Amino acid sequence: MAYPYELGFQDATSPIMEELLHFHDHTLMIVFSISTLVLYLISLMLTTNLTHTSTMDAQEIETIWTILPAIILIMIALPSLRILYLMDEVNNPMLTVKTMGHQWYWSYEYTDYEELNFDSYMIPTTELKPGELRLLEVDNRVVLPMETPVRMLISSEDVLHSWAVPSLGLKTDAVPGRLNQTIMMSSRPGLFYGQCSEICGSNHSFMPIVIEMVTLKTFENWCSSLV
Repeated sequence: MAYPYELGFQDATSPIMEELLHFHDHTLMIVFSISTLVLYLISLMLTTNLTHTSTMDAQEIETIWTILPAIILIMIALPSLRILYLMDEVNNPMLTVKTMGHQWYWSYEYTDYEELNFDSYMIPTTELKPGELRLLEVDNRVVLPMETPVRMLISSEDVLHSWAVPSLGLKTDAVPGRLNQTIMMSSRPGLFYGQCSEICGSNHSFMPIVIEMVTLKTFENWCSSLV
């Protein structure tokens, strides 16, 4: 979950989120390098009394400032395309969960288990128990097995929503009449919080997402108790 005054990303819980964090750090170092170089050149031009009359017609400088940005763009584009491919790849998921967005709650259906479906509403502030998080707790959590590829099918029944869990690197739009899919896998157990990330109406901020990652045996016991 996010913490007050947090400046960075949430801790990575999935392989995809780890790749996104590495790409962020990689790109940030490139931005710092470019900013430092530009600042140095500006300060150099403002403090020197020397002039170079052939600067406007220097083939070497023009070659450098054409080739260098191209190299920088390639260094950013290649890792970005690799992560995009990994995020879109859905290979042999062990479980499929269908998520529907409503105004203003989520409904879930475990397509591999008959009659295993439920709605997930935010718990009002007045009904929270000690230790529970305001505006983030729900009455029915999504229980999933850890270290298992899970395919999420995401859509909406009314307006645009967005199903997002930052620590898992997930953010997929829920579009009426369209079925989007994404893959996720958690490397550790725990509770992971998210929220709708598309302004969908007056109660947009009151439809949180809570995913509870458990061991496979615990998940099977949970399914048996509900089916």
